[in-house]
Amino acid sequence: MKKTSLERFLLLPINTFINKQTSVGVLIIISSILAMIVANSPYAEYYHAIWRQHLYIGYNDAVLNKTVLHWINDGLMSIFFFMVGLELKREVMSGELSNFRSAILPVVAAIGGMIFPALIFFYFNFDLDSIKGWGIPMATDIAFALGVLYLLGNRVPLSLKIFLTAIAVIDDLGAILVVAFFYTSDIMLNNLAMGGVFLLVLIIANFIGIRNPIFYAIAGIGGLWMAIMLSGVHATIAAVLAAFAIPTSKKINTPLFLRKVKMLSYEIKEKLKSKNLNENKTEDEVTNLIEKFSLLSQDATPPLQRLEYSLHSLVSFIILPIFAFANAGVTIDSSSFNNLFSNLAIGVILGLLIGKFVGIVLFTRLMVYFKISKLPPNVNWKHVYGIGFLGAMGFTMSLFITDLAYDNELFLTQAKIGILSASTIAGIIGYFYLRYITRKNTKKIVFKIISKSTSVDLENKEYFIKNPVQKN
Repeated sequence: MKKTSLERFLLLPINTFINKQTSVGVLIIISSILAMIVANSPYAEYYHAIWRQHLYIGYNDAVLNKTVLHWINDGLMSIFFFMVGLELKREVMSGELSNFRSAILPVVAAIGGMIFPALIFFYFNFDLDSIKGWGIPMATDIAFALGVLYLLGNRVPLSLKIFLTAIAVIDDLGAILVVAFFYTSDIMLNNLAMGGVFLLVLIIANFIGIRNPIFYAIAGIGGLWMAIMLSGVHATIAAVLAAFAIPTSKKINTPLFLRKVKMLSYEIKEKLKSKNLNENKTEDEVTNLIEKFSLLSQDATPPLQRLEYSLHSLVSFIILPIFAFANAGVTIDSSSFNNLFSNLAIGVILGLLIGKFVGIVLFTRLMVYFKISKLPPNVNWKHVYGIGFLGAMGFTMSLFITDLAYDNELFLTQAKIGILSASTIAGIIGYFYLRYITRKNTKKIVFKIISKSTSVDLENKEYFIKNPVQKN
């Protein structure tokens, strides 16, 4: 079918953009830059005022009254953490974290990348009011880090991308635990107990074989998420717990699915053979059979995988850009230079740039040195150094923890300046460093190939000199 001009010039580029993994990081960067531009324009006052507006949701006395920024950071980001929870469970059940030997290296590397940044932040902010933000430099932004890595394309091995993904996933889990234990308000035990009841309902539903995602959405959001949020524990924890309750098993296994697909294919062929007898009736029957294909595919796909796939575009191209635009806008004035050299900002910058690098590289070195684990295939130590830099990109999670740690506007500004500065520097260093070492490796490989082919040519030349071809 011939594509229209609209499809060629609008729809196809959009689909291509969505399918590129680098586009997530690029879109977040664009949102952040746009936020900085607006926050330092004549519209800065309106920009900050928007996020302070209140939204009311509820009925009669049961009302939730939060600012727009709070709804974004607690409400929309809960969907992000729900998807993170789905990714974590998938990795634990069947991914890189399912095997102990393959999982232990990124797990320990991620732990090192969380400990050292916190220690550096402690050093610069000990006995200061800003000490509450020690969790800020512990986080790695998975979208930014992977976005930079994927910009390098085939220059870096696939195993390196998987290694970074595993580190970032464990890092997210660590950030979630930090939020749960250290950044929660006063806990209301009755609401927490109600949340436990809803969690038990989700687990039982999983155990007895309920596979309808709508049920888990209602019980998870309307029950577990609401109860946990009202209890004082951060709502993101409810999102992760709900994600871990989503089933990973299928209604029908793969062999049965293939047999049913073959049967449906046979029925469709038979219907098409008899199409000339009653064309309209045959078309309807064929359409019904094709619809069964769709239902079969759903039954053969775990609910967890279906939810993760359906949420990916929403989270990557709507929720994260909105979060970045709402949180990255820092108004720069005459005091901004002083903010950059405050203890808080220095703790964040050095915690991310030095702490992340030292923690990831050192703990990886120790694991390999003591032969507890080994580097992934095709990954060398120069690659690991590059991962240490990319791990310092703490944008999304660091901004999220900043909002939880501080109410003071000065501290918020200092922390955000530190996060934006460190993430930008880390991304630039990581990209150009990995680009440089992969270019050198590529030259070496090409040189070896040329040298090998040249030696073969010389050997052939000597052979033909000694053994000239005889003419007939």
